[in-house]
Amino acid sequence: MRIFILRISNFINQNLKNPQWIHHHQHNPNFNPIRGMSQSTSIPKKQLRIRDHGYDNYMEIEKKTRKVLKFQNLILSEPNQSIPIPRLETLAHRIGFTRHEASAFLLKFPHVFEIFEHPVQRILFCRLTRKAILQIEHERNALADQVSRAVTRLRKLLMMSNGLRLRLEHVRIARSALGLPDDFEYSVVLRYPEFFRLIDAKETRNKYIELVEFDPELGICAIENARERVYRERGSDAEDVRFSFLIDFPPGFKISKYFRIAMWKWQRLPYWSPYEAVSGYDLRSIEAQKRMEKRAVATIHELLSLTVEKKITLERIAHFRMAMDLPKKLKEFLLQHQGIFYVSTRGNHGKLHTVFLREAYRKGELVEPNDLYLARRKLAELVILSPRKAKVDRELVGYRRSKLDDEMGQVTRAYVEDACEDFKGGNGVGQSEDAEDDLSSDIGSEVDSGDDNDDFDGSVSMQRKSHE
Repeated sequence: MRIFILRISNFINQNLKNPQWIHHHQHNPNFNPIRGMSQSTSIPKKQLRIRDHGYDNYMEIEKKTRKVLKFQNLILSEPNQSIPIPRLETLAHRIGFTRHEASAFLLKFPHVFEIFEHPVQRILFCRLTRKAILQIEHERNALADQVSRAVTRLRKLLMMSNGLRLRLEHVRIARSALGLPDDFEYSVVLRYPEFFRLIDAKETRNKYIELVEFDPELGICAIENARERVYRERGSDAEDVRFSFLIDFPPGFKISKYFRIAMWKWQRLPYWSPYEAVSGYDLRSIEAQKRMEKRAVATIHELLSLTVEKKITLERIAHFRMAMDLPKKLKEFLLQHQGIFYVSTRGNHGKLHTVFLREAYRKGELVEPNDLYLARRKLAELVILSPRKAKVDRELVGYRRSKLDDEMGQVTRAYVEDACEDFKGGNGVGQSEDAEDDLSSDIGSEVDSGDDNDDFDGSVSMQRKSHE
């Protein structure tokens, strides 16, 4: 105790000799020199973002994929699903490209876009490759197969909101992340009237999706299942994991002694579930505010768990801020919990922020992938493939076609020689007709009736020459 008092006195004596320090604190009635020396055991409000290159590299590929999707939608909107290059350069400004950047961008991804010359108009056209079309069909099938799960996700999303309703426009903006089809208003909301209903709010002139009935069986958070799994695998103390979250700090994150104590206290702090209504509680106390802050962490955690890829942009989370009682400064709030979430600024020159759920990823890949996620990753695989691989594929296709043409030519000549031998050894036109029928049946539907008459006349002339 004496040593502590001596340190305080030395600190005050040293600063009393500094006139700037005296001028700054002489009019401050709340100044306490002990407070400046003590270390807080609460989580700091402002923290620097520590980069995790695994997520940033993921977003670098995602940035290219988003641009590719813009061109894909533009090409698929055309009647023949192909667009002239001059028209594409004219419409490039709609998707954020200049006139000359569009053509250069298409040439970078030959596995997705194919540029060819129109046989009649003699101008360059662009269309999707066969691999890209198969990827789109695979994604559509995966999206159609998981409609029932999309209904469950939308029900849980509405259960977390105040009043069990959300704006239709806000859900439409986040439909891709939630795995909802583009026409979800008709294929999901109106198709299941036992779960949802559309409401026109006269006071705000907006449409809302409202949940018909709250289902307690769906009110189980993903973090609760994760806690149960950790408790079974590791055998941790039930009191330690009752209100805790899975923490995985990024590489290079410095954890001080006071921060470790603050995290230990925060992990054991009870909170209200995101599916529990808090309108009946008194939220004016400090303890209630701490619980609401942890409830906001649980709400964002559950929102990310409802997405297909366990990630969503920060701007789309902000649309649900008022309906789910989230804090105003979302980015600063998420940076306080870098062991649970990761905020990436890659994409759109740092203006776009993507929030990842750290526990759902391992080495840049989803731990529990679903069919829709795998279908979308196939497009990313086509994007990162080397252009040299596309050139090799074209050469292999050309080689196979030429080889197939040679084989078909040899088969055709063999059939013609057999037919000529039958004409030479036969006793009439009937045998020649049988040989001609065999030739036509083997070669297939590519030979029409006019060609059959020409072959028959040629075979008859060959028979006359043999008799002469």
